[in-house]
Amino acid sequence: MSRVGKQPIPIPEGVEVKIEPNRLLIKGPKGQLEVPYGGGITFKIENDQLIAIRPSDAKKHKALHGLYRSLAANAIKGVTEGYRIGMEVIGTGYRVELKKDALVFHVGYSHPVEIVIPEGIEVKPDPNPKVKNRFYIEGIDKYLVGQYAATIRSIRPPMRYKLKGIKYIDEVVHIKQGKAAQK
Repeated sequence: MSRVGKQPIPIPEGVEVKIEPNRLLIKGPKGQLEVPYGGGITFKIENDQLIAIRPSDAKKHKALHGLYRSLAANAIKGVTEGYRIGMEVIGTGYRVELKKDALVFHVGYSHPVEIVIPEGIEVKPDPNPKVKNRFYIEGIDKYLVGQYAATIRSIRPPMRYKLKGIKYIDEVVHIKQGKAAQK
């Protein structure tokens, strides 16, 4: 059996899981998510635990077993705790502004880059007023939060020589030596 797929998912108090033929509806204190599934995988609820079941040991079923179990576990965690990714803009003259429905980045291009905040995502500035170029992306959908953060980082990834750009807060960027330092 799949090591991930065979683990039951505990359903915390306040979370309601409804199993439909091709999707799970998961409702919790932070919101509601829908998790589609298929490929022969089914779900059942036993003793306040959600269990993923596969019909056979075929290679396709083994692969999908762990996938759909992980998607369901991420959705349950999302509606109870939510997901949060911290990002910061570093570099002289680089800055970020939070408008009503968009983030505006001034990161060395001839024009500011504006990224619209999608529905289901919340962007909050750092609570410390001294830290200006740090913000947090929050939401209940792990995929949506991660994809939005990756889109923002792709505007200007951190440069290895000058240490300028947009990076995750916990990301470690190693500075490379220039040609002059090697002599």
